[in-house]
Amino acid sequence: MAKQRVWPGLPFPLGAAWDGSGINFALFSAHAERVELCLFDSKGEKEVERIELPECTNEVWHGYLPDVRVGQLYGYRVYGPYEPDQGHRFNHNKLLLDPYAKCLHGALQWHDALFGYRVGDEDEDLSFDERDSAPYMPKCRVIDPAFTWGRDRNLLRPWHEIIAYEMHVRGYTMRHPNIADAERGTFGGLANHEIVRYLQDLGITAVELLPVHAFADERALVDKGLSNYWGYNPLGFFAPHPQYLGEGGVNEFKTFVQLLHDADIEVILDVVYNHTAEGNHLGPTLSLRGIDNLSYYNLLGDQPRYYHDYTGTGNALELRHANALRMVTDSLRYWVEEMRVDGFRFDLATTLARVDGEFNEHSSFLDAVAQDPLLSTTRLIAEPWDVGHNGYRLGQFPPGWSEWNDRYRDTVRRFWRGDEGQLPELASRITGSSDIYDRRGRRPWASVNFVTAHDGFSLHDLVSYNEKHNEANQEDNRDGSDQNFSWNCGVEGDTDDPEIIRQRERQKRNLLATLLFSQGLPMLRGGDEFGHSQQGNNNAYCQDNEINWLDWSNIDAHGQALLRLTQLLTRLRQTHIVFHRHRFFHGAVTPGTENKDISWLKADGEEMQGQDWHVHEAQPIAMLLSGEAGIYHLTKEGEQEPDDTFMVILNPTGETQEYNLPSLDSLAQPALVIDTAREDQAAEVEEAIAGSYPVQPRSLVLIRYAATQQ
Repeated sequence: MAKQRVWPGLPFPLGAAWDGSGINFALFSAHAERVELCLFDSKGEKEVERIELPECTNEVWHGYLPDVRVGQLYGYRVYGPYEPDQGHRFNHNKLLLDPYAKCLHGALQWHDALFGYRVGDEDEDLSFDERDSAPYMPKCRVIDPAFTWGRDRNLLRPWHEIIAYEMHVRGYTMRHPNIADAERGTFGGLANHEIVRYLQDLGITAVELLPVHAFADERALVDKGLSNYWGYNPLGFFAPHPQYLGEGGVNEFKTFVQLLHDADIEVILDVVYNHTAEGNHLGPTLSLRGIDNLSYYNLLGDQPRYYHDYTGTGNALELRHANALRMVTDSLRYWVEEMRVDGFRFDLATTLARVDGEFNEHSSFLDAVAQDPLLSTTRLIAEPWDVGHNGYRLGQFPPGWSEWNDRYRDTVRRFWRGDEGQLPELASRITGSSDIYDRRGRRPWASVNFVTAHDGFSLHDLVSYNEKHNEANQEDNRDGSDQNFSWNCGVEGDTDDPEIIRQRERQKRNLLATLLFSQGLPMLRGGDEFGHSQQGNNNAYCQDNEINWLDWSNIDAHGQALLRLTQLLTRLRQTHIVFHRHRFFHGAVTPGTENKDISWLKADGEEMQGQDWHVHEAQPIAMLLSGEAGIYHLTKEGEQEPDDTFMVILNPTGETQEYNLPSLDSLAQPALVIDTAREDQAAEVEEAIAGSYPVQPRSLVLIRYAATQQ
């Protein structure tokens, strides 16, 4: 192979950039002494040439190769001091991934050569390892970013119209009967027309994908024959995970996004910028650690050999450093501009906003996103906690952000389990958690409401298990939360008892209906709508198998009724703005009417008073949502008209509750719409009711007062 021509090139953009004639390579490292670009053959097995980048401008090493083409595999070797006590961990024997790589080739293969120190040495990470790590490393691939987007556009859907759906690229399609084997577990599989149509029929307006950035399986998991299924262990922030790509490469992701946009469905990514797969001071050297450890990572000030760990994974990125922050914001902009995603859910977002160890609303990261004209207009969703000191920050992210609301999850679970004293908390949670979010112009959609998510029990398991059953994780059932607020309805796990099965199905209907009739932004967990079970595992992060893979045969077996009800619930929510208001309730009388925007009613039909909220035992509750409260929806002709008024009755007790129905003079007589005591409801009931209605034990009832035409 002839020696490559090398020109000075430019310090921007960072990464490997194809301009139609050649490739510009640029890598930031403030403390490196020399940087070598390593080129590999098409299989990534043989290093064919090392090229010293000829220029360093403003701490960016760069060079231009006019004879290199798209598809080239490469990596870096970075020279500098190996002084862990000073925060430096350069080791040129280790092949390093480009932090800006847009595509990776191959998988990480665990070997002691991946570590910058001699594994097992008595000096631990203060020792130095001289073995070449290249045979065990994935390689970076140069891509051509060109793609024909056609009619793709920003959907510009209002926040309050979002119904989110959390799903996993691999698990969603691995067992789907109508997807070709080669496409299962990939973006190509998710782009299948049957999947897209299914999401449309389900009423989903945004999918939230578990991490799709390239990630690594931890060595401890691989040694056990397990893997990091969830993907919260990033190797890079620009490249899709190689396992999720088929023959179409990166463009498969773009096609998936375009097809979902065509179906009016947004794409939100669960992103992990709080840490990397390099772990603590005894972790491997894969990328940032060997490029410039002192710049990229949050190190202990008096002992820079060690890392601050707010995430429980061994390290945290130092987003006060301009170039670490630049890498993260460049990544976000790349996924919005080039990959056309609509927003992000930030894992352990508190870590991103820490300054000198404490959460700060004006951290570099939060301020950078707030002032960015592109990022500030995307969906920004925080997981508002981490495992560090004072890490729980629910309600404290700035305007423009939504937040996962675990208080909603726990309260709704406890209420339907029959726990005592839940009424005041429940009322706040199902009306948008105004006690948490009604400030600084924030709206109900600041609360992302969920009953289940990837982390924890599935909906089926929530009503089938009192205890976690995580033995498959090989951690002696010590992992996962012990505080699940679940109820097995009388038997732990699977049962043939028809009465227990009926009760479990009713509880599922109760939980789904509560979620979709609550103010805020609802998020469903993929598979819950037809009863997916993880066999009682509430921490299935390492199970790349049938525990996580959705069993689509469940729809035919027993999940059809629940699926049809879920479709009905999403239609009702989308059709009636009273269920997804863009302003909080305040219990005030609407001008020109005699009705409050919301009223809380007892079984006798009278409004609840102060003492009624403090009954200790489990109690039913009803909320009357006024369709005349200044909330209008558009007719097909574009005219505004009041919404219907709805009464939602929630009975978590084991007794039938006879509810007197209020008479509303300006509205039509009440009619039953939903009763979760009915086992197979796929359409609105529309049965007229006179006087009162018996609400069955542990059930939810929805009653409509239709708006009369003036």
